Amino acid sequence: MDVSGAALLLLALAPSLLLIATLIKMSSPGPALLRQRRIGRKGKSFTMFKFRTMRPNADDGVHREHLTNIIAMDVPMTKLDVAQDPRVFAAGKIIRRCYLDELPQLINVLRGDMSLVGPRPCLPYEARQLKLWQTARFRVLPGMTGLWQVSGKNKTTFTEMIRLDIAYADRLSFLLDARILFKTIPVILLEVMEKFLKRSLTPAGHVNTTPLRKNS
Repeated sequence: MDVSGAALLLLALAPSLLLIATLIKMSSPGPALLRQRRIGRKGKSFTMFKFRTMRPNADDGVHREHLTNIIAMDVPMTKLDVAQDPRVFAAGKIIRRCYLDELPQLINVLRGDMSLVGPRPCLPYEARQLKLWQTARFRVLPGMTGLWQVSGKNKTTFTEMIRLDIAYADRLSFLLDARILFKTIPVILLEVMEKFLKRSLTPAGHVNTTPLRKNS
């Protein structure tokens, strides 16, 4: 299912992928594809592909601090405000809001690094903060979508995400994968509409200056 699904999607989406890559090259100097080290099945690292949405040599320290605080405080996994992130170029903001930056991961599915369905592939510095019981999420291949993505995603805490990942690994089956894939498109469309609606209702020039507090 992974190989045939990824191959068919890459063929069907080839014109769109080329268009997105061209838009990135026209909007920002540097490569269209971003290569990131991620942690996959059995804790092995692999190179994950994404469309680049940030300026060249962007500092990842902001994201490290944001994610570290989320893990420590176990608060909902809200993303950094893309609209106010100076590291993201203009076209990149649209690409990220529509989740189009994730499409090159189909290459990872073909290579066997990822599955169409599975836990979210975590970053190395994120993996180093996991507790022993939480590493059970590495029993299966990471996926482009998963149980967490269709179960509230950014409304859930880090611990809740891990529990959903482990629940998926415990219940792994073709039918479960099919249900998750069936739910993914409606969930993405709803999230995209909510983001653009929220953006359109935000007063011009308004910036959210409320910091994410750390544990004392």
